[in-house]
Amino acid sequence: MDVARLAGVSQKTVSRVFNDEPYVSTEVRRRVLQAADELGYRRNNAARALASGRTRSIGVVTLGTALYGPASLLMGIERAVRDVGYALRVVNTMEGDPAGVAGAVDSLLDQGVDGIVISEPIDEGSDGTVEGAGSLRVDVPVLVLGAPPLFAAPQVVTAGVVAELLARVATEHLLDLGHLTVHHLAGPGRWYAARDRLEGWRAALAARGRDAPPVVEGDWSAASGYAAGRALASDDDVTAVFAANDDMAIGLIRALTEAGRRVPDDVSVVGFDDIPVAGYVTPPLTTVRQPFDAVAQEGLKRLVHAIENPNADPLPASDPPVDLVVRASTAPPPTRTTPGHERRTT
Repeated sequence: MDVARLAGVSQKTVSRVFNDEPYVSTEVRRRVLQAADELGYRRNNAARALASGRTRSIGVVTLGTALYGPASLLMGIERAVRDVGYALRVVNTMEGDPAGVAGAVDSLLDQGVDGIVISEPIDEGSDGTVEGAGSLRVDVPVLVLGAPPLFAAPQVVTAGVVAELLARVATEHLLDLGHLTVHHLAGPGRWYAARDRLEGWRAALAARGRDAPPVVEGDWSAASGYAAGRALASDDDVTAVFAANDDMAIGLIRALTEAGRRVPDDVSVVGFDDIPVAGYVTPPLTTVRQPFDAVAQEGLKRLVHAIENPNADPLPASDPPVDLVVRASTAPPPTRTTPGHERRTT
């Protein structure tokens, strides 16, 4: 009543503004919101949920990790959820918990969320499945980011499945420079993202008729990249490496440099993610940039459409941007001298 009196409108008009109903002019909406702000009014979301049957909240299941990719995607989801006018509820899982995702989803359903985002980058089961997922009933729309659909739901939409494409672009960049093949420093095999990047690398080599060298696996850390670099540095045939993330690429470059293998004169290196420090290491790192915000916005738009239009067809998916950031860590392969003649590796 106080908001209506201060704004000079009826209580019904105030209700329409707070419920985001149409047929309210921009000026009236502005006056009502300004009056509410001056009076410190907060709309009663619990009562609104009872009236509409929705809580206007979205739950997110994500791995509890400080790694750049999952953390950046979660930040993008948080911004996108806020932009569409929903509240966010996050449940973190822990790597190695076999019932983590199923338990997190169950918890969010108990809280009455209108939709769920699965931003879980690893397999929880030893056979590549999520334990308990098959028996869990999900009665709200689900958005799955960068992983296979895990649950049956009224609508399941996906977004962010671009890691394989970005890996192909990174590998093709090195092949286009003239390298005969490209070695791969992969992430942990349990991670969907690591497998997608591995497949993209293999597909790029196969498309050019090139042999795929043995894969070296790291754990996403710079230390594992350093260990891989010490092993690869002893092989003179290694002239190009695609690392599955920037941290491992930076550790790799450090090891190669210490071993006397210059980057990019002797070995070219491409990373993945474009972390903030990538442009400031020595040499500045060529990498592919993940479109975290674009993926989050696209996915949330499709999820909210499914929530608010349960009987409508899903919104069509659009292709996220592909952004190769070329810096100073890549170059054509070195010229090698053999007894009696000089040749390039190409």
